Amino acid sequence: MAETPYSRLEKLFRRLSALADAEAVLDWDQAAMMPRGGATARAGQVAELRAVRHGMISAPETGDLLDAAEEGDGLDAWQAANLHHMRRRWTHATALDETLVRALAEAESACETAWRTARPEADFAAVLPSLQAVLDLVREAAAAKAGTLGLDPYDALLDQYEPGARAEDIDPVFDELEDFLPGLLGEVLAAQAAGSAPTPPPGPFPADKQRALGMRLMEAFGFDFDHGRLDESLHPFCGGVPEDIRVTTRYDEDDFASGLMAILHETGHALYDRGLPRAWRGQPVGDAIGMAVHESQSLLIEMQVCRSRPFMDFAAPLIAGAFSGKGAEWEAGNLHRLAIRVRPGFIRVDADEVTYPAHVILRYRLEKAMIEGGMEAADLPGAWNQGMERALGITPPSDREGCLQDVHWYDGAWGYFPTYTLGAMTAAQLFQAADRADGAIGEGIARGDFAPLLAWLGENVHAKGSLLSSDQLIIAATGRPLDAGAFKAHLKRRYLD
Repeated sequence: MAETPYSRLEKLFRRLSALADAEAVLDWDQAAMMPRGGATARAGQVAELRAVRHGMISAPETGDLLDAAEEGDGLDAWQAANLHHMRRRWTHATALDETLVRALAEAESACETAWRTARPEADFAAVLPSLQAVLDLVREAAAAKAGTLGLDPYDALLDQYEPGARAEDIDPVFDELEDFLPGLLGEVLAAQAAGSAPTPPPGPFPADKQRALGMRLMEAFGFDFDHGRLDESLHPFCGGVPEDIRVTTRYDEDDFASGLMAILHETGHALYDRGLPRAWRGQPVGDAIGMAVHESQSLLIEMQVCRSRPFMDFAAPLIAGAFSGKGAEWEAGNLHRLAIRVRPGFIRVDADEVTYPAHVILRYRLEKAMIEGGMEAADLPGAWNQGMERALGITPPSDREGCLQDVHWYDGAWGYFPTYTLGAMTAAQLFQAADRADGAIGEGIARGDFAPLLAWLGENVHAKGSLLSSDQLIIAATGRPLDAGAFKAHLKRRYLD
């Protein structure tokens, strides 16, 4: 059969996907395995890969093929969606020249390497020059994309992670949550104070035992260790590719729940990646539609499922067994109360559901100000601490617990943060719809049978890939557009009823 413009594009994007997959594994290696001395070589490798990919997608021939394919007909719904996402990626890529692409890759690698030393030492000054260099280049890229896309610079960055999302739509939603959450937090804290506090199980909790427990629960959710692995890194993440998924966490031997919940959170990401449509591997339509839906899958598993009482009925014996624990503090009721204990804290990835949005909204407002030029990198520690005091009434004791805690800005991920709270809202709305559709889901969770839930998610979310937009997917799955209603109702039910 003769090649068509569309089939030639599929071949091109399959090659682009293979190169992106190689970079993803290199990124995991840098975070989890690479010796510090390899940083300069790795920066060069990543920069070269990005330059090659940029040259391939931005070549004049690619634009011509897109034009020709869009003028043709005979594409089915999946192919048409694929072509749409090809055009979108081409538009983002051609907004930048190769020199900027290389410079960004090198600056991000250097900054992330500096952050890995600066964070444990709470030394923001050590990473500041690298962060400012990244910020300057990200601003340049944002301005270039803004001109091409006809968007504000911050929206041009946001569009990379959540296609179609705009700050003017996010702001009122975050304003609504900021109006709602402080009152809820006060009620929850008062209710907790009026009752007896749960009892933390006695430690220490050796990291090897935490890892074994995490792997046992990952397997219960269906994680396939023939197609993935669990490692350690300074910041938990899920990387790699659908056939080779790399999950990482960090362990605290005084608090097993921190590392365990991070594992379960990242397992949600992994299940989504593995469930994406196999027939479209290597094509844009076969990828996740955006990071709000991606974060919804991790937060659905961690928050909606794994902090529920039915889950703890299943998991408590496994947790106790992992650490040879005996006594009331290891029982499901006590472990569940610990899992939903609300307490304003400094670290986002350890935050409870009630305070978590405050962490995200703070980061959203700060990164937006930095991209728009109202703040410089040097202003970040002071602005961060002031924001935490306003939002949660606490001030970080050092930058380690403050503006150094997340890797995102240091490795160039600007415009990502609002997807976390959009994801939490989406998770609540999806879980509500799933539970209504299949009454066996809750019963299954209580006995460690997650197949009913995963079947519903597989059909309604995972297998859709990028066939639909995020808005279309949520409406199709839940019957209505995304709003804060299900999330707010969930919080009231779990923490006040």
